Amino acid sequence: MKVPINVPIIEKEEIKEVNAVLKERSLTSAANVGGKRVQEFERLLASYVKSRYAVAVNSGTAALQAALYALGIKQGDEVLLPSFTFVATANSVVSVGAKPVFVDILPENYTMDPLDLKKKITKKSKVIIPVHLYGNFSYMDEISEIARNHNLEIIEDAAQSLGTSYKKKQSGTFAKMGCFSMYAAKVTTSGEGGAIVTNDKGLFEKLRKIRNHGMLHGYDTRILGLNLRLPEISAAIAKVQMKKLSRFLDKRKKNAKILTDLLSDLNYVLPDERDGVQVNWYLYTIATANRNKIMKELNNKGIGATAYYSIPVHKTPFYKNSTKLPVTEWAANSVLSLPVHPRVTEENLHLISKILHNLGK
Repeated sequence: MKVPINVPIIEKEEIKEVNAVLKERSLTSAANVGGKRVQEFERLLASYVKSRYAVAVNSGTAALQAALYALGIKQGDEVLLPSFTFVATANSVVSVGAKPVFVDILPENYTMDPLDLKKKITKKSKVIIPVHLYGNFSYMDEISEIARNHNLEIIEDAAQSLGTSYKKKQSGTFAKMGCFSMYAAKVTTSGEGGAIVTNDKGLFEKLRKIRNHGMLHGYDTRILGLNLRLPEISAAIAKVQMKKLSRFLDKRKKNAKILTDLLSDLNYVLPDERDGVQVNWYLYTIATANRNKIMKELNNKGIGATAYYSIPVHKTPFYKNSTKLPVTEWAANSVLSLPVHPRVTEENLHLISKILHNLGK
């Protein structure tokens, strides 16, 4: 594709940092605190989201797993989450032995529907995982109230929402733990990578052990853990990317505004920011009845328009179940994400608009 949906922006600073790791041969560290670049990335992330602690791990999936382990989630427990998400959200739940219970979404921003959430709570429910999909912010006020009333924990799946804020408070900081991803296509990357943020010192210390086989000093495994460590090469890239995040987000916001202005006369459901929310514009997602036709036409012209989650998790062969999630199924058939990342030019945006206007005639 001439204009991919997302692309990692790797510049000379990242290459210099990776070269330094290779020259030092300090590829990773099994210390409880992690390697020096892991620690620097954690400091930068915690500072950015204004969280007391951050624990770097090797993927967004690992972040969710570690958070579930830290809360003691186990076989027989139920975890409430949307089906309209990347499968990692559900896989992390199954990996600790718990059962995912799928909740429908709201058509306004493709995040968890608090009313459907209430209906799905049972005596076995333990955790709610709202997903800030496409960078959109979940309805955390309502979800937090439901969690309080039913004595449930919340883990924010903020894999796609680094830089999204609500009332000037960063996504990932509205619950005990928030989980981020630094996968190659995200707003900042380390290739593969992730992190958990928390203000709870006890959870922070537990998470550090969980990412390193439950160890504190050497071979003294104290709790169940796995190898979820972030290598130093990945952390080297991540720490440089964190310093560029504000610049990346400014460009995404500018591109999103241009695209909205260009497409506002067409009969599509365009993305919007509700009051108090600043979206990171990870994915600029429209909805249309002719999704597949439009996507094909854009792709043929070199525009990497993509339908994310055209098969929702509950419809995949592994999870196949009969849960009725009407808005999820509408979204799966209707959404189309358009490129607005920092490498997208104004000329690219005008080309997208021209193709869509021609199709609209």
